[in-house]
Amino acid sequence: MKQDIPGTIMFDGDQAQKGLALNRMCFSFNSADNRAAFLKDEDAYCSRYGLNEEQRAAVKSRDVLRMIEAGGNVYYLAKLAGIFGLNVQDIGAQQTNMTVNEFKAKLVAAGGEHG
Repeated sequence: MKQDIPGTIMFDGDQAQKGLALNRMCFSFNSADNRAAFLKDEDAYCSRYGLNEEQRAAVKSRDVLRMIEAGGNVYYLAKLAGIFGLNVQDIGAQQTNMTVNEFKAKLVAAGGEHG
């Protein structure tokens, strides 16, 4: 049974098929050589893995939520986010439509940040 959670992209079989190329590419980033190749020529690397236009636009804009909408699995996308220099707070800010500083302030106010 498929649940509908407003504002949430459920990673199911359909999303897995949709994001196969993107997730394969992200999995390749387990190798330092592949991370370096991506940084050297991002377009060529995306082409090598067969990313579609939606996925390429999401990668180019560094928008993790768009990558999820394009079929990306958050566990694989974590490698790509790391290459972009994004951390969990950056992604949380994207998810809540806040700036990073606003998101950090919210964490502090909620007692969710330690140190």
